[in-house]
Amino acid sequence: MAHHYIPFANSDNDWPVVSSLYSESAGCRVTLQSVQKGTSAVLPGLKLWVDAEVDGLQSPEILADAYEINTKYKKYVSKFENWELIANPEFQRSPDKEATIAFVRAALNTATAAVPNLRWLSVPQLPYTDGPDRNKINRFLANAALRWKMESRRSVQLILPVIFAKNSGQTDSKTNRNKKVDLAVSCFEASGADGVWVVDSTLDDLLGVSNFEDVRFPGLIKFHEELNAKLPPKTRTVAGPYWGLNLVLWARGLVGCPAIGTGRSYRYYLPGGFQKEGDPRIALPPLRRLAVCSPGLKTWLEEVTGRLSKGDPVHENLLKLLQSFDTFYVKNRARRQVADFYKDWLGKLESVSGDTRGLTLYQDFSSAFVLGKKLKHPIPRPEKVRSAALIAKQFMVNCL
Repeated sequence: MAHHYIPFANSDNDWPVVSSLYSESAGCRVTLQSVQKGTSAVLPGLKLWVDAEVDGLQSPEILADAYEINTKYKKYVSKFENWELIANPEFQRSPDKEATIAFVRAALNTATAAVPNLRWLSVPQLPYTDGPDRNKINRFLANAALRWKMESRRSVQLILPVIFAKNSGQTDSKTNRNKKVDLAVSCFEASGADGVWVVDSTLDDLLGVSNFEDVRFPGLIKFHEELNAKLPPKTRTVAGPYWGLNLVLWARGLVGCPAIGTGRSYRYYLPGGFQKEGDPRIALPPLRRLAVCSPGLKTWLEEVTGRLSKGDPVHENLLKLLQSFDTFYVKNRARRQVADFYKDWLGKLESVSGDTRGLTLYQDFSSAFVLGKKLKHPIPRPEKVRSAALIAKQFMVNCL
């Protein structure tokens, strides 16, 4: 059975999770960097979507020897002709068409040479920011991808990335959304793309920020609604990776495929920067959220299970978590616990018809919210969102 979701696999550690849990997914997005390291050999049979990660060129610091820039990424991307121009803000504002074509040709030829049987390929794009400075270059990049496809006569399908970066709130107001929808549609048409992938790289939807519920989440939902209204009806649409908003968009029928993490990375990080290796996190299934694996969380589980009735299904669920808790200090085991939970959650949502999926997800988050209120016991630090109910509530009110 083929599934709707698309895992994002970025490193060697992702492949065991993908191959064991998500081998029948709608596709698997892999980075060209990881493919060049030989990791694609362990992904037989998967429909591969390759991304050359040129969105990392959005930062002009990459042109200097800045500490904040990942030198491995710089070494990788510097193999593409004219990469310095693409990263230059002045060139972005006033790009040269032929130089842009040469860059796109180098990136896409490298991708197809690395994965001859790839199914989808990302159109090179720079992330969207508040102003119009990158509008022209993104249109040039899009049109260069179409030209490459026609010249190469490849049957590969193109996916247009729409990546929001730097400043949050680009989709919060109708005025801002109109500009970004128009840009996305013009790039989609210029590229001849078959699909669109939308992600807000500034959004970690588990942070519980106060404006998520009535500003950030609704704004991004409306962006998808307004974008869909201008795209051809059968356009492949992808959103995420996020923790819950990708599922909300999918359950509401606004995207065909939710992008997902692989037990980690339930948000999108722009390439080229450094990602801190955080403490292991585990899923709290009845609360539909993650929490840092810590001695304090273990104590919290002991107290909560001690107060819940033994006949309560939630008691049994949390007790099993408590009994295995010490094993989760090993990151791979914590990661697998999260991935297992997420796979089961996706399976539950896929088991119902599309027109009732939004209601099913609403009921999931509603149950988590009610339980969180019932517990009346904050999740311990280092959690930033200590309320056991807040995260579920923010998703719940946006499900329908």
